[in-house]
Formats: sequence, structure tokens, C-alpha cells
Amino acid sequence: MNPDIERGSDYNFRDGYPEVRFSAIGLIDNQGEPKIDIAADIVLGSLIYNKEGDKYISNLSINVQVINQTNPDNIIGSKQYEVDIEKEDPNIVYSQQIHTFQQTLDVGPGRYTINFTLTDKSSDKKITHSTETYLPNPESNVSNLTNIRMEGKNMSSENPSWSPITTYDVPGRVDSLKFVFQVTNNNSSEPLVIDSQLLSFESDTSYARPMHYNNYSPSSIQYKGIDYNEEEVIQSTQRKLIEPGNVLIEFTFGNQQRGNYRFEVQTNISSEESDEAYKARDFAVKSKNYPSIKSARELAQPLVYLMREKEYENLMAINDPDSLKASVDRFWLKNIGNKSRTKSVLKKFYNRVEEANKQFSNFKEGWKTDPGMMYILLGPPWYVDERLDEMYWSYSYNRSDPERNFYFFEPRNKTEFFPFDHYILRRSQSYFNLQYQQVELWLSGSIMRRNL
Repeated sequence: MNPDIERGSDYNFRDGYPEVRFSAIGLIDNQGEPKIDIAADIVLGSLIYNKEGDKYISNLSINVQVINQTNPDNIIGSKQYEVDIEKEDPNIVYSQQIHTFQQTLDVGPGRYTINFTLTDKSSDKKITHSTETYLPNPESNVSNLTNIRMEGKNMSSENPSWSPITTYDVPGRVDSLKFVFQVTNNNSSEPLVIDSQLLSFESDTSYARPMHYNNYSPSSIQYKGIDYNEEEVIQSTQRKLIEPGNVLIEFTFGNQQRGNYRFEVQTNISSEESDEAYKARDFAVKSKNYPSIKSARELAQPLVYLMREKEYENLMAINDPDSLKASVDRFWLKNIGNKSRTKSVLKKFYNRVEEANKQFSNFKEGWKTDPGMMYILLGPPWYVDERLDEMYWSYSYNRSDPERNFYFFEPRNKTEFFPFDHYILRRSQSYFNLQYQQVELWLSGSIMRRNL
């Protein structure tokens, strides 16, 4: 992890466990006191509820630990919170809506690791996230920057308001973005120049090729994933601070197109570690309801793995949402025939798409990745072996069966400058029959009886 580039939380998805996305950002309050703002998005449908009268109640326990990185054995703060979520809708157990938990912690200047653990008290299952943040000394004569807090707003919602964005992924429905950071400027000998930029990077947004196609060329963007050398400046701003003090700065942007971005800030006066103070927030704008699948286009797009090429092109050429949704429904019902079975198959298919988004998301939607495609078509692997930059998936007790064992490789090592799990399937023409068989299982509805 690069401590100067904030990327937000991953999904840390485990089937049957609470789903949480977590971020922690160090800021300085109006009185000049260092604080850590924590925010956690808790997915309501991932919790266990007890019915009491006409209400459905989930009881949660949250533990937050703050560890000073100069002495990892020193837990300088640990707090316990009890949270009860009450809803009257029985369908809450299927909801992808979130409950946002926010708290502010008092700390001193320094670099910290924050551990966030949520326990569902009804199941006793817990999930843990860890992140790092930095707080400059507001009284130091050395000017510096805090980390960048990212917020989003959906103006079409009933009560639009700014909410923290806790992950690398930004749902496309968010139509306004805000970046908040602070500058400690106690040296008045010269103006403090603050340069900020919003950048976009060339990146792969395509869906995975079929298993029996040719492998990707090493020069292709699909192979590289993101090319950080190919950047476009969306907006650039410079500000000068004359007066000393701690200054809160906000930048607001309208909706951006799908893709991968970086908002970065740097100053001209030395920080404690380099000739420049530099901070950035990386993010990706993805589909409208990401990681959920709700809109007609979101329902249509993953059908690329089940449709013939021309059939898929005709489907995606439909612009009217109602007509597109009707075409998706016709496709499923025409192939499966039975309405009840069709409903069950749809639920299984789109559950896998959402789970693929949560498990394999990187610079593009999880369902578009090679592991995501395999997960949707074949289901969870029976065995997974990971070795350095390799991964093996097995769907057989026979680990040498060429049609039931799959090899993935990472073309780029995961580093602080490329923090993604970017696994590519080693394709083979021998997979043609297997992929054809899996498509037929889905289209006939037989997938409800067998995965392979």
C-alpha cells in the first residue's frame, strides 16, 4: 500500500458473513485538534434479523482499534460500539441498501493503522477491515497535507446529501464528487502553492473473452489492465495560501464517465520526508448501482457470456430501458420455458454476478474479469491454490483433469503502485465444449440441478 495514495476499502466478501466497506481519514478540526473520521457502509441484506412484533432487528457489535505504526504493539485506542438496526420491511434480508456508521476518534499526530471489526451478534460471525491513515502535526513549522476524504452525492435521490465513499468503486448513480483535505501552513516566510489535478487513465473496461479464444497480447490494455503512463488531465487548479494556519480545502466535480481516475494534490514546501508534500485519492466510476445489479442495462450486460455475438449486439443496441428489460425477460423465458424455473435461474445468475463484483472487482467490474466470468458460468471452485503470481482453480477431485482445472496468472506484480489482483485465464481451444456445455445448462435451466 502506498501511504500517499488512498484507494478505499475492498469488499472483503465472504458468503454468509456481514458485508462492510470501511475507510478512515485523518483530519484536523476547527480547534486545530487532530482527529480520525471513520466511516463504514454495512449492507443490510448481509445481516441476520430477529422478528420482534412488526419489526426486524439486527444486533451488531463494532470494535475499532487504533495502532501507532511507530510501535505496532501499542494499541493507543480501542472502542466498542453496540448498534441495533430496526426495519419493518421483511424483504430487508435481500436488500443491498446500506447503513452508514460514522465516528470521530481523538488522536495525536502520526501514522496509524485502524482495525475495524463488525460482529453480527445473532450469528456470531465477524468481518475485519484494516486501513492506514496519516495526521500531520498542526503545530509544526513544516507544511504538510492530510489524507484526502472522498464524498459523493446522488442528486436524483429523495434527500440528496454528501456521503463518504468508502471503496475504490464509485456507483455510476453518484453524479457529484467532493474531495476534502487540509493543509498545515505555519511557515509564513513564503506563499504555499497547492496544485491539484483530476486525472483519468487508460484502462481495460472490456468483458472477459470466452475461455476457448486466443490469449491476450502482452501489448494490449486487457493484459496491462491500467496504463498509468497514459493519463489525461480532466481539470487542473492552483491555489496560493498567504496566511498561516490550518486550511480546509474542498474540490467538487460533476459526474465522470466510466473509467479509472486519480485526484492528486501537492505543495511546493517540504514535508517531513521529501521536497514536496503529495497526497492522492484513486477511484473508478462503474455501473449505476455497482456492485448490485438493478437497471435494465446492468441486467443485460452479463448476458454476453450466454448469447451469440449478433444476438448480444442487437440487445445492447436497445436504448429504451423498458424495451431492454422486456427483451432480457423474453430471452430467459424463451430458452427456459417454465416461468417458475426461469425465476430461480435468474436469481442464481444475477446473485453470481453480484458476488463476482464483490470478490473480483479491480480496475473494472468484477463480472468482467476472467475469474468473474468463470465464477458466473461454473460457480465457486472446489479448490483454490495461490502461489505468488499464479492461481489454480479446480472443479474436480482429479487435480490433473485438463477440463476441470484452470490456471490463472498475473501479468503484473501487485505493488503499492499497482494494487490490483489482475488474474488472466490461460485460454485453450480445448475449453470450447466445456463453455458450450455450461451455456446450455444455464439456458435450459438445468443449472439448478448441476453446476458442471
